[in-house]
Parts: sequence; structure tokens; C-alpha cells
Amino acid sequence: MRILVIGKGGREHAIIWALKKSASIAHIYCAPGNAGIAELAECVPIKESEFQQIAQFALDYAIDLVVVGPDDPLADGIVDVLEERGVPVFGPRKNAAIIEGSKVFTKDLLKKYNIPTAAYESFEDYDAAIAYVRRQGAPIVIKADGLAAGKGVIVAQTLEEAEQALKEIMVDKVFGKSGSQVVIEEFLQGQEMSILSFVDGDVVRPMVPSQDHKQVFDGDKGPNTGGMGTYSPLPHIAQSVIDEAIETIIKPTAEAMVKEGRPFRGVLFAGLMITKDGPKTIEFNARFGDPETQVVLSLLETDLIDIFLATINGRLKDMDIRWSDESAVCVILASGGYPGSYPKGIPIHGLDEVQESVVFHAGTALKDGQVVTDGGRVLGVTARGATIEEARAKAYADAERIRFEGMQYRKDIALKALL
Repeated sequence: MRILVIGKGGREHAIIWALKKSASIAHIYCAPGNAGIAELAECVPIKESEFQQIAQFALDYAIDLVVVGPDDPLADGIVDVLEERGVPVFGPRKNAAIIEGSKVFTKDLLKKYNIPTAAYESFEDYDAAIAYVRRQGAPIVIKADGLAAGKGVIVAQTLEEAEQALKEIMVDKVFGKSGSQVVIEEFLQGQEMSILSFVDGDVVRPMVPSQDHKQVFDGDKGPNTGGMGTYSPLPHIAQSVIDEAIETIIKPTAEAMVKEGRPFRGVLFAGLMITKDGPKTIEFNARFGDPETQVVLSLLETDLIDIFLATINGRLKDMDIRWSDESAVCVILASGGYPGSYPKGIPIHGLDEVQESVVFHAGTALKDGQVVTDGGRVLGVTARGATIEEARAKAYADAERIRFEGMQYRKDIALKALL
């Protein structure tokens, strides 16, 4: 088989790494890819947004399956475009990808079908939003309606922070049209949990759960990022709680999308909060998470291409999907200044010194034969071990072997599982 993966981040590197294990795949292309992906696949200079060029490439090169990684192309309808041209593709159509593309849509869907989530109101008018926040007080959560590269959610601890967030989103338009509407939610307390599932309509096959670390600094301090590290499984969270989340949130949501005429096919990512009242929905994404993919696919034992094909061909319910009983930890190495402004083009050293981890490239490029930084989140150092503690020790030992000017990373990834 000939596969084309769309994207250029750590998620796509992990997908390609997993696909490379399959004996049935002859060649993998990636558009546009990065420096690490180029070691495993043939990178082609087509942007994720160039749908017609992607479709034509797939036809010209007899691609058997296109796998879409990022959120923006899915929300903008890349699957519809490819299907119209007869190209097999793994990912949800535009009318289903709205579950990530519009937080207002998702909150209204959850409310309609009585699926547990935080209390909320949505606003298009800035003055009305400000008045509501002042009535509710803080802490409170402000969300831009549309996609914002994982940074459109502000957990405001004070009224001043909430008002500043509304101004930046709705007035200053820091997220562009994604901020034309906002969702304002009650603040939920508890532990976060991510459950990714392969989904085909009302058929849901959950993956091993994981836990991300969104804030940039240790102790969950500082602004939100796209994710600073993750681990799986979650030994400190009871299986009964995980099962409850699947039965009361994920499966009902998949069924609701079918009832709404928006059947979901692909990877449905549930961001959850385990509260004193049980699991509640924080958000849904319409694709593999980043960096959750790095640890989850590290633990997958079934051939990934077989799962992709079963999902799009209506055979997912018959798949025997197997997972390792080991643990995996991913530590993100980020550019100095991230998630604010940061430099690019800084040489990365020590990649050849890594001993026990797989280093997934997120924001890298090749410049004169040297791997350099090319994004905020640069690398995801990912290790497996018999326990979380063992995997964590391996990942951090290898993280310390990598060096680039301004490099920052959290030192407390996965500690919640060890307390």
C-alpha cells in the first residue's frame, strides 16, 4: 500500500512511525512533513490547506489511503474534497469535524442529549459577555468558539483575567474569526483525562487513556499551550471511572452525532475532567491529539493501518485491537518564549545521543544539513517502560541529552501518577 499522511507535527511523526511497522505498506509520503518525518517518509512540499493539490497528488501517485492529522484541514472539509475525487481518506467529514471546529455547537449538542459537561453560556456580543462574567465571578473558563491551535481556552482565576481574555478574543481578535463567538463555562475542579477512540458512526473503540499537561510551567502554572507532555495509562484513576466516561460521554456523543445526521468516522478525542460528581466533558477534538498520540501509539500492538481501513470500511466493530500493558511518557521540549513569540532556526544538538526514547519531531526543519527549530513545541521525547516511573526516568534522561538555545521543558510530567 501507498499512504499519504497530511501534517507536519509530532502527531504526524508518531502516526508515520506506527505505520512503518506494517508489512503491508510499501511507501509513505507526508505533506509537508518535518526533519524527523523525512527520516521515515518521503516529504512532499504541499501545504495542509492545499486540498486540490493533495487530491491530485493522491491520484497521480496511486495513493491507497490519505490520513489527515491536523484539525484545520478537517474542519475546512478536506475529507469531503478527497472523497469527491474518489480518494480513500481516514478522518471525519466537515459536518462531523464541527465537533472540534465549534465549541458552541458541541456544548449545545451535549446539552441537548444530556451528556455531562460544565454549565455554560455562549456570546457573540462583547458587552453581554463581560456582564455575564461579572455576574458569575471567578474562577471561570473562557473559550474561543473556533480553532486556535490549542490556545483558545483561558482558565481565568480572577475577574481581571477573565475580562482581559474576553478583550483579547472578541475585541483584539487574537484568534481571528475563531473569536467571533465565545463559550463561558463554569470552572471544573478535578483531574483531567484524555480518551481517544476510533469511531465509525455509533461504533466506538476506546484507546488507552492518557493525561496531558497543558500549562507551560511546572505545577500547572502559566498560560495554556498545545500540550507540554503526556503519559499513559493512568494507574491512579480507577477503571470504573474510565468506563463511566466511555459509557456516559463518549458513546452517547457518537450516537448523538449519528442522530444529528453528522456520523463521525475517524478519531474522536474526548477531553474530560474527573469531578466529585463524576466525569464531565471539557471538549471534543476530531483527530488524534498532540502529544497524546505519541504515548498512545507507542502502546498500540495491533497494526494501525488495519484499524484505519476497518474504520472507513465499516468493519471497526469486528477489530481486535490490542494494547501493551507497559507505560509510556512523553516530555515536550519547547522553544524559549513559547507559547508566546519565539525564535526559529536554532540548531538542535544531541539527537544522536538519545539512548532509550523515540524522539518525535514537532517543530523542526533541515537547514544546510542541520536539524533546527521551526516551531514552539519542537520535540517530543517519548519512552516506554514497565511502569510510569521507569518510562519517565528514561524520557527525562534522554531529554537532558538534547540541547538547543532557549530550550524549556516541564520537569513534572507524569508525577500525578506517582503521588
